Amino acid sequence: MQLMDVAAIGMRMHSGWGALVVISGDPPYIEVRDRRRIVITDSQTPGAKQPFHFAAQMERPESEQYLRNCAAISEDLAVAAIRNVVQELKSRRYRITGSAIMLASGHPLPALSEILASHALIHSAEGEFFRNAVWKACQRLNLPITGFRERDLNDQAGAAFGKTAPDVQRRIATLRNSVGSPWTEDYKKASLAACIILRNHGNGS
Repeated sequence: MQLMDVAAIGMRMHSGWGALVVISGDPPYIEVRDRRRIVITDSQTPGAKQPFHFAAQMERPESEQYLRNCAAISEDLAVAAIRNVVQELKSRRYRITGSAIMLASGHPLPALSEILASHALIHSAEGEFFRNAVWKACQRLNLPITGFRERDLNDQAGAAFGKTAPDVQRRIATLRNSVGSPWTEDYKKASLAACIILRNHGNGS
């Protein structure tokens, strides 16, 4: 029976969509096995891309129900998108060992009434909203997921790779030569997080 190669998923989310990349290999000798934009909002749902902005216009009970509905839809769409990636990679003889998602500062959010009264908190809550949808989707798919705060990513790469950390980052920067555009910061950061997953749980262990 042919053995399966190991790969890891990295993701960086935005309002309603995210950049997803699949990395395999033994860092720094890595390759991109998949790269795509995943959409986790329903275009038929009003305000779905900015649900807290939309909910701020509603009365409290209505806003709570609206956000619950949006969360359920986004989570289901995230499950479908990530399941599709996992199944496609499996058909190509790759096993996903884990997934990584980029996080914000990690400061806890206050009650919904306080969030909806603050434009800055609305933006923070929306970022957390879509990251949470992907997190729950990975849990539903029994796919291990690890969060990496963006400000800590380079330090965590240093801890994982030691003196070879710059080699890993240089390799990620040059992957654009093989995969083409777009190769934005979204994909680069998601790739670095995926490499740490590989080192901790995959080829590098």
